[in-house]
Amino acid sequence: MALYQGLQQKLQQKLSPQQIQLMKLLQVPTALLEERIKEEIEENPALDTGQETDDVEEDEDAEALAEIDNNASEELSADDYDEPDVYESYLDEDEVGEYKLRDDNVPELAGNDTIPHPVSSTLNDNLTDQLALLNLDDHAYTIAEQIIGSIDDDGYLRRDTNSIVDDLAFKQNIIAEDTEVEEIIRKIQTFEPAGIAARDVQECLIIQLRRKMLGHFSPAIKNALRIIEFHFDEFTKRHYDKITKSLDIDEAMIKDAMVEIRRLNPKPGAQLGIVNKAEQYIIPDFFVFNNAGDLELSLNQKNAPDLKVSDEYKDMLRDYEKGSKKDKKQKEAVLFIKQKIDSAKWFIDAIKQRHETLFNTMQAIISHQRNFFLSGDETALRPMILKDIAEKTNLDISTISRVANSKFVQTEFGSFRLKHFFSESLSTDSGEEVSTREVKTILNEMIILEDKKNPFSDDNLTDMLQAKGYNIARRTVAKYREQLNVPVARLRKEL
Repeated sequence: MALYQGLQQKLQQKLSPQQIQLMKLLQVPTALLEERIKEEIEENPALDTGQETDDVEEDEDAEALAEIDNNASEELSADDYDEPDVYESYLDEDEVGEYKLRDDNVPELAGNDTIPHPVSSTLNDNLTDQLALLNLDDHAYTIAEQIIGSIDDDGYLRRDTNSIVDDLAFKQNIIAEDTEVEEIIRKIQTFEPAGIAARDVQECLIIQLRRKMLGHFSPAIKNALRIIEFHFDEFTKRHYDKITKSLDIDEAMIKDAMVEIRRLNPKPGAQLGIVNKAEQYIIPDFFVFNNAGDLELSLNQKNAPDLKVSDEYKDMLRDYEKGSKKDKKQKEAVLFIKQKIDSAKWFIDAIKQRHETLFNTMQAIISHQRNFFLSGDETALRPMILKDIAEKTNLDISTISRVANSKFVQTEFGSFRLKHFFSESLSTDSGEEVSTREVKTILNEMIILEDKKNPFSDDNLTDMLQAKGYNIARRTVAKYREQLNVPVARLRKEL
């Protein structure tokens, strides 16, 4: 194949680094925006907090920057290196900038003040503390530590005995027998919370019921233990008639046993994790208020302090322009200053553009879902996709997606994710398009109000929705039911 040269025109679209950073800023929720701004302030000393200066000073700074750009391309002679550098003290590598040592937004602590830190213990720590009360020898204690380390966050011991023996042999060079490990597992199963270190749900419930029987014996607990121990499969499938016949008990006795079973905790380890886990608070990005029928929108700017270009850097530019001697080192230093000022100005503009984009997008969502924000009724939600908001705001669909990601809005009816307002459409008999959110709400209400002794099947729910005028198939009803975390009719049946 012969080689040849040729010219070819090609049109390509590339994102600049600034555009990429702006897209990332749009994804940052309000809760993390303050941390992102602090990171930028630490990296760029030309960025500072506070109110921006007036327009006259900004124009002077812009002229100074333009003149520096024009002069930067001029090459200096080697003699310029011998002239004194008036900025040498400022750019001294051993000097630490003041901006790195303090934060104007956080008050200084007195010398005798202490900084509070959250104290919490994990499930592993809790079990290890109880292990110390058994007075085991070093060999057994090491085996117990290996077992506790194999317990997951829900409190279950997912590894079998042989695997634990292998872990001890290969990782810790400890030879242990299966019976020895099983004996220590039974000791750990006596720890709090009840049901810890069980291998499956059935064993977890049995451990809890047996401990209940030791503290307080009752026929209901005894029947509950018999159901879980000998008829667990029928219990999970709600085949109560088979359980009644096999155990020779009546319906009232099985009801009392079911009450005892419902009081058990199938995830004993998760309970401790919830108590010790740092609480997660929702910080809304938007606030919507109903002012006599007029919806007012405001941004949460609590974590977004006012930003400006550092006055010290501006003064350094002005001093450079007034100076008569400009050697190469001075110009290199001022070019560095200019780069930092440009970066600071861009970041300030990016934050402003972020606020503007968020405000316009949320305003379009409020306009589209006005009835919901006035009433709070889920059935008032209209079908809405990303494309609808993109057309209203003249923004790209990907931009709308970034804005809706991890953002919350606070209304008088509660706080909602922005994604909550986006849903597909479903047609009715009259040809009207309704939101799938509305159908799910009605479906959930039907299931809540059903007779639990004879719950509705998916076919029944489909017929009821179609009777209300919704054109919906059975498989769609099953999909919506699963999205609502509602089990099938057989598992919803109660005595």
